[in-house]
Amino acid sequence: MKKNIFKALAYSAFLYFPLSISAQKIDRKAVVERHQVHVNKLDTLSSLSVGNGGFAFTVDATGLQTFPDFYANGMSLGTQSEWGWHKFPNVGNYKIEETLKDLESHGRKVPYAAQWNEPKRKKEASDFLRQNPHRLQLGNLGFELFKKDNSKGQPSDIQNVSQTLNPFTGEIKSHFTFDGEAVDVQTFCHQQKDIIAVKVKSNLVKTGQLKIRLRLPYPTDKFVDAGNNWKNSEKHSSKITAYSQTQATVNHTLDQDQYFVHLSWNNSGKLQETEPHYFVFEPSKSSDILMLNCQFSEKNIAQKINFSAVQNNSIFSWFNFWNSGGAIDFTGSTDPRANELERQIILSEYLTKIQCAGSAPPQETGLTYNSWFGKPHLEMHWWHGVHFALWGRVDLLEKSLAWYKKALPTARTIAKRQGFAGARWAKMTDNDGGETSSSVGSYLIWQEPHIITFSELVYRQKPNRQTLEKYKQVVFETADFMASFAYFDKDKGKYILGKGIISAQERFKPEDTFNPTYELNYWYQTLTIAQNWRKRLGLKPNENWQKVIDNLSPLPTKDGVYLATENAQDSYTNPKYLTDHPAVLCTLGMLPETPMLDKPTMKRTFEKVWEIWDWQDTWGWDFPMVAMTATRLDMPEKAIDGLMMKIRTNTYLANGHNFQDGRLRLYLPGNGGLLTAVALMCAGYDDCKTQNPGFPKDGSWKVKWEGLEKFF
Repeated sequence: MKKNIFKALAYSAFLYFPLSISAQKIDRKAVVERHQVHVNKLDTLSSLSVGNGGFAFTVDATGLQTFPDFYANGMSLGTQSEWGWHKFPNVGNYKIEETLKDLESHGRKVPYAAQWNEPKRKKEASDFLRQNPHRLQLGNLGFELFKKDNSKGQPSDIQNVSQTLNPFTGEIKSHFTFDGEAVDVQTFCHQQKDIIAVKVKSNLVKTGQLKIRLRLPYPTDKFVDAGNNWKNSEKHSSKITAYSQTQATVNHTLDQDQYFVHLSWNNSGKLQETEPHYFVFEPSKSSDILMLNCQFSEKNIAQKINFSAVQNNSIFSWFNFWNSGGAIDFTGSTDPRANELERQIILSEYLTKIQCAGSAPPQETGLTYNSWFGKPHLEMHWWHGVHFALWGRVDLLEKSLAWYKKALPTARTIAKRQGFAGARWAKMTDNDGGETSSSVGSYLIWQEPHIITFSELVYRQKPNRQTLEKYKQVVFETADFMASFAYFDKDKGKYILGKGIISAQERFKPEDTFNPTYELNYWYQTLTIAQNWRKRLGLKPNENWQKVIDNLSPLPTKDGVYLATENAQDSYTNPKYLTDHPAVLCTLGMLPETPMLDKPTMKRTFEKVWEIWDWQDTWGWDFPMVAMTATRLDMPEKAIDGLMMKIRTNTYLANGHNFQDGRLRLYLPGNGGLLTAVALMCAGYDDCKTQNPGFPKDGSWKVKWEGLEKFF
């Protein structure tokens, strides 16, 4: 069957990609498949996922979600989507206005949505608005396994595990034995619909010892939701609303929200609710093969589709993914880190495609489990999205950009409330662009220019009037806010950013902080881009924007290096300021060289940061950021050393996830950052004349790439 599929795919590729495929130098299938993931035990940090960008399903070593409690504190067995959100009833009628806290800035009070510990009412309001809305865990689909003595199977009963994820086809193939019998499982996800397809072959089907369970959890109000809250059964309802011998629909209602789970299977079988929110499917004993599809949907639209159709869809879709866009091959490299870096690249491409390629900015833990209540952090959208454009998959970036127009009314409201023009984007938000109270997020500003960056990346690959018209509104309203936010200091004759901000390095108090180096340069670069958009559209330059561009404060320095912020004269002597993101390096790395920047000063800054930073207190995207800065400074050895630094938060697990700590067992900004950095290290940036500028030229790296795009 698969041989015929791949023959058809090869012919399809010849027809539809004659130039890119026939001229291809890299054996893409070989590169991808040499980094298949292999699991040989129940390892709670080695869960595997399938998904389509807006929906993901994470399984344990059985190929389904059989042991959710066992895996809860590892790589949780989540089922999440971009549409699955819920709000607890707002019985207190809490409003964002109740969380506002004034901050004195340049002689006026500016209100920010903050967290409160007291008084009680304000604390309750800020807590509720942080917790709601939250992303749902849609359901747990796992095996019910019974021994011959009718006792229920436990994790320790799963033996002889051999599980493989093939990123090239999107298939998870699982083998294990239970009660002396072999069980073989294939798991796929449809790439356009939120459907999981599973095929099971085992004698346990015929003996009645293997069944499939659907269990529907209730959401928590906690920072993390692993999808295994079986309490509160009285607070939600679920019932079978349609049923036949080969299919059934389950409706799940939580307060004002509801969704549907449609199950279909081969042969005959029986689905029954054995306890509240607990449904067990007992297949026919006439065969040792069970095929079951499970579709999650916001609306009651059941689409009966068989296992083979989902399998073929996955194989075709993943073939097209891997044979489009960029590819990198390190074959022949002698540096011992080359194979590991190639593995991280392939698995990061897979993970970001299934968890970060939806129609809204993703949360930092993607579609696996909730962190920060499942809410997206907009400053992280840069790390989640830029790599798609640099890897020649700009359409995947564009999918999430429509969200900014949805969020625009709230962004305008925030700006107006604070006395600024244009639109100010919330840092901690939700699928509809809502605002969240936060004592950090409300003061961040580095997310503001992102939409200008994204729009320009799209324009570079689609340089036409249609692109300009599509994004001009969000580009211009963002620029209006940015220019309005910059305060003109008459004594200095310069525009300054702050006070009233927290920089990307979240170590500085908002009431003290002004002129962070990275944000100053980001303001300059993106306001300049916005002016270029006006020129392309035949419009006159915006005078307010140009005043800011021409008169921004210089990047703050002391002793020949750039400071983190102008107010932090002790940037390199205060131990607290040597932790968290070394964001001063973003000034050249994430950003290109601008007239604001002096490259020798930046190089001295890099060397100082490299030498004295507390690298144990960092985050996963810090290492790609370091590599990008080193690349632009013509320091390829440091680029590789930074990218591959052996620090806990730079750990990439067997399944490809970037592990941070016990709270954040996966961290997708790290994966996206890795791909962004590697693209820059290979394809370079505008006016870069060096081939593979981020790789050493000592012969230890053999770098072959294709389909990557230059960065700014």
